[in-house]
Amino acid sequence: MTRAQTGHTAPFVTFEGIEGSGKTTQIRRLSAHLAAKGVLHLVTREPGGTPLSDEIRALVLVPREETVFPETELLLYEAARAQHVRGLILPSLLSGRAVLCDRFCDATTAYQAHARGLDASLVERLNRFAAGGLVPGLTLLFDLPPEEGFARVKGRGVTKDRLERESLGFHRAVREGYLRLAVREPGRVVRIDAAAPEEEVFGSVLRTVAQRFGW
Repeated sequence: MTRAQTGHTAPFVTFEGIEGSGKTTQIRRLSAHLAAKGVLHLVTREPGGTPLSDEIRALVLVPREETVFPETELLLYEAARAQHVRGLILPSLLSGRAVLCDRFCDATTAYQAHARGLDASLVERLNRFAAGGLVPGLTLLFDLPPEEGFARVKGRGVTKDRLERESLGFHRAVREGYLRLAVREPGRVVRIDAAAPEEEVFGSVLRTVAQRFGW
């Protein structure tokens, strides 16, 4: 679903990256920057964003003894997305409010298709169905070696969620999936070196959104 198809003109920007890549910090910093400039916008995340989607988030991310099969995981993410897009993202865009989203369809491609090994064409179809065809105008990919991401997550001193507990090999596969997306869609996906100091990373974010949207 393009802008022309949805009728919205507000920017839809997604933030992607492996665990510990700093994308959540950067989305908060960009939000503060936009607020200071008087740019109407909404910050949200996946899975989540609406009460029902937040309940699904708890289901899919909480560590549990029962095996969560890749197919189950995929469908839970897509269900949360379907509710999120129709209940929050699209109404915001149609009202003229920009949307900054922490993860979107690219995360499902990287995690469930590339790292979990599910059929990529099936994941792509389900992504399109759940999102109603909505595609971000810009995706910022915060690229970081998984070893450094692991160290950052450990340094937080909080309980890891189910995905954060996955192996280093799994997260290497996620990173590879993201990098392949960047190569495949260079007009939409912009790679940012997340290993750089936080201020440098934010400078890259500001330059990118300024060039794209004039922010």
